[in-house]
Amino acid sequence: MRKFALRAAVVACATGLSLLVAGCGQVKMLEARMALKDAHTAYQQQDYRGAIEAYEKAIAADPTQTESYFYLGNSYDNMYRPTRRGEAANDALIDSAVENYKKAVELEQRPELRKLALQYLANAYGADKLNDPAQSEPVVQQLIEMDPSDPVNYFALSRIYEDSGDYERAEQTLVQAREARPTEPAVYTNLAAYYNRQGNFEGAIEALNARAEREPTNPEAFYTIATYYWEKAYRDFSLSDAEKIKYTQMGIAAIDKSLMLNEGYMEALVYKNLLLRVQANLERNPARQQALLREADQLQNRAEEIRKANLATAAAPPAGTE
Repeated sequence: MRKFALRAAVVACATGLSLLVAGCGQVKMLEARMALKDAHTAYQQQDYRGAIEAYEKAIAADPTQTESYFYLGNSYDNMYRPTRRGEAANDALIDSAVENYKKAVELEQRPELRKLALQYLANAYGADKLNDPAQSEPVVQQLIEMDPSDPVNYFALSRIYEDSGDYERAEQTLVQAREARPTEPAVYTNLAAYYNRQGNFEGAIEALNARAEREPTNPEAFYTIATYYWEKAYRDFSLSDAEKIKYTQMGIAAIDKSLMLNEGYMEALVYKNLLLRVQANLERNPARQQALLREADQLQNRAEEIRKANLATAAAPPAGTE
């Protein structure tokens, strides 16, 4: 009988202890959820100090609340000021942001939040923060592995290589973006901008023409080509007059295509006006020069009328609210 009583007492004690542990665990989970709710409220109100305190409390109560790591890191990130880089307290903020972004990447199971953590981690290594491209590169590569069809990450990786002077890999990465998303206009505009920065004007125009071939009804595609021609003809003082005339005429041909698709395209009207003025400066026939300038003035006036009309439309109250 004594042995039975002893066993019953042990079982009762063990059961009570289990219930106590379970009860403590539930209390901790409840504390974590309440802290997380308070943290999100502070975060939405941009009270980042309050958010940091609450997110840390949530993690202490329940480390499996993995979303807390991203938002904790982002709260530190939002408090960091690039203009105060070098101050110990300020630099500690971005270090804490990186630490928590890394934890979010490691622990977070939801792909979208993990992707967001990688994006912000890469940004934290950027030029206006930690300025550490060697750390940023593998993070952006992870983003590409997560979604090989997203061209934005290729653009970021290319820029890292370009800023580091690795121009071959910078170009290769943009070409990979084009192969991954051949119908995406931004692939061609980024490739064109890269070639233009490298002094390869013909490569830039080739990329822009490839984009226009894929978007033959988009006036912006032809407008962009025209802006490159104007920039070249107007700003490149190494060109001969004959070369300037050629580029100006090609720019006018491109802008005319744009205006055929949208005759009220204000920006295109402005650039045709600018191209005609470049052409007029190169024209030796006085009568023809004055005719070009008159046409340029007409286009400029028309663009101004459209701008004013757009402003008036934007300022007008919505229908039915008067």
